[in-house]
Amino acid sequence: MKYQYHILKNGIKIIHRQTEGKVSHCGLMVNTGSRDESENENGLAHLIEHMLFKGTNKRKAHHVLSRIENIGGELNAYTTKEETCIYASFMPNYYKQSIELFADVAFNSVYPQKEIDKEKDIIIDEINSYNDSPAELIFDDFEDLIYNGHSLGRNILGSIENIKSLKRKDILRFIKTRYSTEEMVIASVGQIGFKKLISIIEKYFNDIPQTKSSLTRIPFNNYIPTNHVKSMNSHLSHCMLGNIAYSRSHPNKLTLLLISNLLGGPALNSILSMEIREKHAYAYNVESMYQPYSDTGFFNIYIGSDNNYVDKSINLAFKVLARMRNKKLGTIQLHRAKRQIAGQLAMTSESYQNEMLGIAKVMLYKSRVKTIEEVIDEIGHITANQIMDVSNEIFDSKQISILRYLNE
Repeated sequence: MKYQYHILKNGIKIIHRQTEGKVSHCGLMVNTGSRDESENENGLAHLIEHMLFKGTNKRKAHHVLSRIENIGGELNAYTTKEETCIYASFMPNYYKQSIELFADVAFNSVYPQKEIDKEKDIIIDEINSYNDSPAELIFDDFEDLIYNGHSLGRNILGSIENIKSLKRKDILRFIKTRYSTEEMVIASVGQIGFKKLISIIEKYFNDIPQTKSSLTRIPFNNYIPTNHVKSMNSHLSHCMLGNIAYSRSHPNKLTLLLISNLLGGPALNSILSMEIREKHAYAYNVESMYQPYSDTGFFNIYIGSDNNYVDKSINLAFKVLARMRNKKLGTIQLHRAKRQIAGQLAMTSESYQNEMLGIAKVMLYKSRVKTIEEVIDEIGHITANQIMDVSNEIFDSKQISILRYLNE
């Protein structure tokens, strides 16, 4: 697995891995997301993502959508707290059409007011639908709880009140100040030679003027552990517990990733699943997650349970975390944990689309991407003592926040 790199004269970074697959994947990622909005702008980055497909100086909305769809490909986009991405999957002989479209929508979109008004109604429907799903809503509410008062805590979709108030001028101002060429990456995984790929990208992106972002992200540094209960009309009760954690550049990142996977990863035999679901049948769903950001991160455990078993599930989770802090993993258990996450990472890398999106995200912050083999090798060197040290730092019971959605 070999990645190739290039930087255009305007600062846009390019990363590519040539494959022999029948489908290629390419995307344009921008280092800006919902955390870069002011409070009154909340929801704007996501609205812009929708509006990128609503017409350019030379294309109507249906022409934008048809450009990739008519050649049998798929065009998509998404917004996170820190990134906005446009990407496509297509047969390898359509690289030119796809890259030309990325340049057109990213730099020539016109954001017609009529389309803005229509899309705002669609997003409001999306918000209402999201609010009807407590199993999804609790993840965002928990971030709001731990990042209280900070832009990282705000929902990516925004509030209905904010969405209604957003105007075309807000979109143009946000793009002017946040969409910097020096904060953009074009990533590709597909069947094309690197020289040919660079030639196509230069044709459509080289003449775009170089711009620098005027934004400086406000770091989060005032975490206060909180215990909050919210009544919810739902069949199940839902609970989140967790703590702030490491940024994506922290040296302990991989250790916490290994711990999170061991505790509540996708494997059916994860520690929390075996303890809370299989042994005691207290919860329908138990999982853990570690989410790193550029300057901070968080670890959480999610539990979907009957009202009568919520507190019992939480107590069991705390016992498991205490065990991670006080009892060193045995050699065999540590080896199994490493082998398990290595297999999961390998399976994830089998999806070329996931790989393309993953390397684009890394390239926003770094000049080189580690291969899957390098990451697995680093995980292989993690020790039981390192796991205990990280567990003691992140799983301190006095620093754990809890959010409960209790069935009314």
